[in-house]
Amino acid sequence: MKKRKVELVVISDVHLGTFGSHAKELYNYLSAIKPKILVLNGDIIDVWQFRKSYFPKAHLKVIQKIISFASKGTKVYYITGNHDEMLRKFSDMNLGNFALVDKLVLDLDDKKAWIFHGDVFDASVQHSKWIAKLGGLGYDYLILLNRFVNWCLLKIGKEPYSFSKKIKASVKKAVKHISDFEKTATELAIEKKYDYVICGHIHEPKMIQKETKMGSTMYLNSGDWIENLTALEYNKKRWKLFRYSEMNYVEEDNLFEMEDILSNQVIASVLFSKQNILM
Repeated sequence: MKKRKVELVVISDVHLGTFGSHAKELYNYLSAIKPKILVLNGDIIDVWQFRKSYFPKAHLKVIQKIISFASKGTKVYYITGNHDEMLRKFSDMNLGNFALVDKLVLDLDDKKAWIFHGDVFDASVQHSKWIAKLGGLGYDYLILLNRFVNWCLLKIGKEPYSFSKKIKASVKKAVKHISDFEKTATELAIEKKYDYVICGHIHEPKMIQKETKMGSTMYLNSGDWIENLTALEYNKKRWKLFRYSEMNYVEEDNLFEMEDILSNQVIASVLFSKQNILM
């Protein structure tokens, strides 16, 4: 399959190591592109909900693909999020084409892009972390239940249904949270005179020009690979919100066979042992 050349790709909220992660689809997408710069904007590996009994081959293949990008010349920036905040103790680390940072500013055709995950705006994460973690666990199981329901709907010829999107749309507090998040991010970007502000965290893909009395900026959110399966692409001075549902792809045969519990434990132990990562 011929790969698309893209100047910059931004993905976030993959949550590898959880039931809800669409790692298989993300691997298909990454296999179809050849980015000059790849920005992983937080919550790529979900350390909060990580369990040694669950780290399928599809999830490992995504990590291998990212490493492959760096080894072949792509500049890879891993921006830390709240679900992978343990990596923040290693911030500003550089290994060849791979850099681990908490935030990033990129020059794009004489314009500045300010990129960060966005959890700094979330009071529940900053001040009541145990509530946020509990909510994350509940969200993971809600997605798992939703997948089973959608499988049943597909069998009877019905359209898929998203539990969490319906909840977000119907709960005024959730809608207000998203609105406040965008407002805070854009106001800060305008104050700092950034042309683009790029976030993740709230799993709400968007591209919108925002204006205030102080100026204007473009707010972009890369969405997630749990429900929306979206990424941001920058090429030839233009931004595009990529949606996996619009993609034509060729899947590798037998690449994503279900791994047994023992294999998952071995993979997880190698990737996340304290000896290899925390020390």
